[in-house]
Amino acid sequence: MTVWQHPVAWALRVGVVMATLICGTALAASVTDEQWSAYQDAFVQPNGRVVDTANGQISHSEGQGYGMLLAVLADKQTDFDRIWSFTRTELMLRDDGLVMWRWDPNAKPHVTDPNNATDGDILIAYALGLAGEQWKRTDLTAAARELASAIGSKLVVQQQGMPVLLPGNAGYDAAARPDGPVVNLSYWIFEAFPVLAELAPETDWQAVSASGIALLEKTMTPYRDLPPEWLSIAARVRSAKGFKDEFGYNAVRIPLYMIRGDIQSPELLERMRKAMTAPDGNVVLKDLTSDSVTETLNDVGYRIIPALADCVLHGTRLPEEFMNFQPTLYYPSSLHLLALSSAVSRYPECLP
Repeated sequence: MTVWQHPVAWALRVGVVMATLICGTALAASVTDEQWSAYQDAFVQPNGRVVDTANGQISHSEGQGYGMLLAVLADKQTDFDRIWSFTRTELMLRDDGLVMWRWDPNAKPHVTDPNNATDGDILIAYALGLAGEQWKRTDLTAAARELASAIGSKLVVQQQGMPVLLPGNAGYDAAARPDGPVVNLSYWIFEAFPVLAELAPETDWQAVSASGIALLEKTMTPYRDLPPEWLSIAARVRSAKGFKDEFGYNAVRIPLYMIRGDIQSPELLERMRKAMTAPDGNVVLKDLTSDSVTETLNDVGYRIIPALADCVLHGTRLPEEFMNFQPTLYYPSSLHLLALSSAVSRYPECLP
């Protein structure tokens, strides 16, 4: 059991999160006006659509969730409302309360995949919950409760004696795949679970959080220091059929989510930090079967993740290069701001 999984530690974490929200300003100070303006100018259209600039200019529930969360962290209520309005009117069209995940400006209809993506749903519910408390908006809190309840009832299933998150409502459970359930560990957004626990207490979110760490521990054997993106947990934990056995773009954010969620698993975090970092500080993606590098990522939005882990674990201050936020592509820029926000709000000793 990691420290953070202990019931007392969980209760304290929930209390800290909610006290921070009630105080109102602590979260808002972690993204500056300048940073938010740069992000918004690069990726958020006037109608609130967050654009994935490296993926054919599409939008998706993950991007809307990141945009909403960053707007809360920047204390930009009007901008939040625009992003939420687009999300609500264009993607929340399912009859089960979940969020359609993919929106293409060049397609008619614009929604090209009505399935949900659970990380997007969690980000949106979490951002709504934060926003409702921070701005004293009962409408946002009510929407957060509805979505959190839908996530808990539709996407949390029992497997291997613990509750796990399905990546989507369709296509991943045991009925849909011989090796199902299949999960993606980058969908465990640890910082969100204490808030979801307040919004939808009928689901055991502490146990959901703990299952993510337990699965990480099972995948990171003595011979493998990085988790694969897609896991079959039907019997023993292994890479899912039909997916590459790789540490890829999704998985690079797992250490960031652990840090932002205050997960006290230093050994796991250190192993990932070392294995994902090249000698020059770039981030490497790997084929885990051969342990070979498939791609090297030099964007500061990726590089800041192991650098922040190094600070959290060893007290190494962030290099100055990470402090000047200049938008590049949607995904690494979103991760960059989330990492900076974490340093400002939780780890000021990491700042140069």
